[in-house]
Amino acid sequence: MPRTCIDTADAIELAEILQLIAHWLTADPDRLAASLLDFIGHPAYGPDALRADLDRLAFLLGGNDGEFLLGNDPE
Repeated sequence: MPRTCIDTADAIELAEILQLIAHWLTADPDRLAASLLDFIGHPAYGPDALRADLDRLAFLLGGNDGEFLLGNDPE
């Protein structure tokens, strides 16, 4: 796989955006789950899966300490 370099400031900003979206998913879970289901079209990929993906990517960018990987929700 080719390597891509990203400026540290850009990585931090991207990680912050990902964390904002992940936290937004917890704001109104019922309405957002229905909206995501309408968009995705299948219940297998719901808000929890999307939030886990966002948290993983934020971790890879250095935006969190990875506590969620151990089953500890930061909230």
